[in-house]
Amino acid sequence: MSVFSDAEIAYLQSKTMGRLASIGADGRPHLIPLTYHFNAEEDAIDLGGVDFGNTKKWRDMLQNPRVAFLVDDASPDGAHAIEIRGDAEPHFRGGESINPRFPNFKPEFVRVRPHRIVSWGLETAGFLPHARNVT
Repeated sequence: MSVFSDAEIAYLQSKTMGRLASIGADGRPHLIPLTYHFNAEEDAIDLGGVDFGNTKKWRDMLQNPRVAFLVDDASPDGAHAIEIRGDAEPHFRGGESINPRFPNFKPEFVRVRPHRIVSWGLETAGFLPHARNVT
């Protein structure tokens, strides 16, 4: 059984870009859009992209794995979002087999294992958050 609801999984599978918040070596937050893949087998989010292993976010996550990842949108029927707080597990190869947007010349990626999930506009209309801690 997944830590994500059916509505959250459908939403994650319908999008391709989100925003990752990491913490830099100086303790300041860093926020960046990037490509992701919902990994149903691992019940986690895989993040990667062009030259991923040479980026600030990669270095940040190697130093401090605590991250937050947000996928959101707004449309005439309202706002929809899912925030996933968790730990980033670095993987030094294999990203190209997860998502063709994770190029094979730089195969690094991270897998985010959720500790807390907050979503809104997915289970019910409006801004009624569906929040819970997961282990």
